[in-house]
Amino acid sequence: MTITELREKRAKTWSAMENFLDSHRNEQGVLSEEDDAIYTKMEKELETYTNEIKRMERRDAIEAELNKPVSTPLTAKPMTAKEDEEKTGRKSNAYKKSFWNAMRAKAIRPEVLNALQIGSDSEGGYLVPDEYEKTLVEGLEEENIFRRIAKVITTSSGDRKIPVVATKGTASWVDEEGTINESDDAFSQVSIGAYKLGTLIKVSEELLNDSVFDIESYISKEFARRIGSKEEDAFFNGDGVGKPIGIFNTTGGAEVGVTTANATSITADELIDLFYSVKAPYRKKAVWVLNDATIKAIRKLKDNNGNYLWQPALTANTPDTILGRPVFTSSYVPTIAAGAKTIAFGDFSYYWIADRQSRSFKRLNELYAATGQVGFVATQRVDGKLILPEAIKVLAQKE
Repeated sequence: MTITELREKRAKTWSAMENFLDSHRNEQGVLSEEDDAIYTKMEKELETYTNEIKRMERRDAIEAELNKPVSTPLTAKPMTAKEDEEKTGRKSNAYKKSFWNAMRAKAIRPEVLNALQIGSDSEGGYLVPDEYEKTLVEGLEEENIFRRIAKVITTSSGDRKIPVVATKGTASWVDEEGTINESDDAFSQVSIGAYKLGTLIKVSEELLNDSVFDIESYISKEFARRIGSKEEDAFFNGDGVGKPIGIFNTTGGAEVGVTTANATSITADELIDLFYSVKAPYRKKAVWVLNDATIKAIRKLKDNNGNYLWQPALTANTPDTILGRPVFTSSYVPTIAAGAKTIAFGDFSYYWIADRQSRSFKRLNELYAATGQVGFVATQRVDGKLILPEAIKVLAQKE
């Protein structure tokens, strides 16, 4: 069965669920115990289709990656030696070759050390080749939904100062030949620094010495999985102490747009209020971000015209929607509980992720020698900050 067929089946199931609710609610507006059991079964069927669609999309993405040519086709004149030499620093083939030789070899030859001097860091590691860094970033984007919806910038060193309009100037009515009062924009600055995030990856010596073992691919996947999850947690919940400030943090995070009347539930009116708590200019590119468990809780909600707020996607690679805006889910968004901030809505391009150049790897030869393993320490420096708090609003549960 294709993804398209699964999406059609999911859409039909959702339509059947809508009709079932409309026709089986009693005078009090609720389902009987028997009807609730039937509806729960339909919900499970919908979730099964959703999970299968996600699984097939992941499979297609992996298959597309594996089907990429292993070498770049020749579409122009072959490069001359002079043209090849124009690639310098971490972009050069010499640096790339020396870097991976250093990662594989226990003892690094002098000529390899010489080639790596341009990419050595202060902690004894080596900055990854330029081309490989792009692979790592792509991997982070696959593991981390936040990087897909936020603005990502690259910094070289030191803090990045970002000017932000604190108060805006206004116009005023004046009498003929009257004086126009001054009203200038007032600017403030937001500073983005860099926090260190690292992971230790262990590989057996036998596997490392196997020429068939693709160490580049293995490390990039592990790096993306481990670093990506820690990043996303910080971008949502970080407190700014040794990590970025997340959008749900009380200080420096998004503003509370709506507080629910009930600690353990969310109403349709509260979702609509959250939608309109974000100013119109920011709603044009706004998205919803919430936990999967919260989706299940609000799936039955309708607007005043009887339309369901949540609507499933009908085409491949498009997200579901709430009130016409895309929905993204993350396990790091808090679930419904008293006092929790459970939903964020707004333009996430005003949350800036600052990647410090560049990511580095360090090989540990002796630490795990007794177990026949080699350790690789992978580190990066990154920060994240909401530049304009009014661009994103959150829904908070009643305490």
